[in-house]
Amino acid sequence: MNEMLALALAWLAGALLGAMFFGGLWWTVAMSASSGRPALLFFCSMLLRTGMALAGFYFVGGGDWQRLVLCVLGFVMARLAVTWLTVPQKTGPAPEASHAP
Repeated sequence: MNEMLALALAWLAGALLGAMFFGGLWWTVAMSASSGRPALLFFCSMLLRTGMALAGFYFVGGGDWQRLVLCVLGFVMARLAVTWLTVPQKTGPAPEASHAP
């Protein structure tokens, strides 16, 4: 049972890493419009998010391929969740474009 708990925690850690990574990406894109230096914002965000994800994979995996696979699975599932949660809601049908006479 101890092994199952370790695998479940590895999946949970991957989901948290993914939520931080993709949530941070969403935040970066949202903030880039009002930023004076959007390129610097994107670069620093990429370095921070990638560094956190790689360090998390390294520590959670700990040399065990099963924990690493479950961590990556949680990461990918978090990507799907963040993508689903951040989709803009449509309020109705788009108006038709006017055509030339």
